[in-house]
Amino acid sequence: MGNSPVFQRWQQQIPNIWAEIENDPSFRTRWRLGYGENNHRGGVNLGVEDIFLVDRFTLSGDYQSDYQTYQTNDQNNNVAYGAELRYYLLPMGNYVNVAPVLGYRQINAENFTTNGVRVGGRVQVVLSRPSAADLALSQTWVAPGSSQEVAITDVSLGYAITRHLRVGTQWQLQQSGQGSDRRLGIFVEFY
Repeated sequence: MGNSPVFQRWQQQIPNIWAEIENDPSFRTRWRLGYGENNHRGGVNLGVEDIFLVDRFTLSGDYQSDYQTYQTNDQNNNVAYGAELRYYLLPMGNYVNVAPVLGYRQINAENFTTNGVRVGGRVQVVLSRPSAADLALSQTWVAPGSSQEVAITDVSLGYAITRHLRVGTQWQLQQSGQGSDRRLGIFVEFY
């Protein structure tokens, strides 16, 4: 028992367990691979969620590409990609956390095309830690204040099926003055 790292640590100094629990992240970095569909288009969804940078800052990014699933003359592909920084306002060990979002987004949709700065917020609810089950809701705007402004509402739910593998769903609504675009996806995440 004297060789136990835990016992040796406790002999040197009694740790502050509450502070460790409060600051140990309740979610992990997740690499995503999935399938999404909108307006009879199916396609791929690749991404990464919450790469931890420093303190409470994380970096996330994704790429979505849809192709026409039915035979038509429409050869246009819907493509969207971008990256964003998040700063979680509450201690990382919390089961509920809020983060302002700042990033860049390019959107080529059926009804509109835009790119620019992406700003908004995100609420993350961890149902079981770490990353065993969670729900996230975000509301962001791309190119806010311009004629090409697009509002993006995103809801995702993930659930772990093994120690390092999760399954999940994502619903996304993109709205602009030229129209709207809905996307529903399923994915697997590795962490």
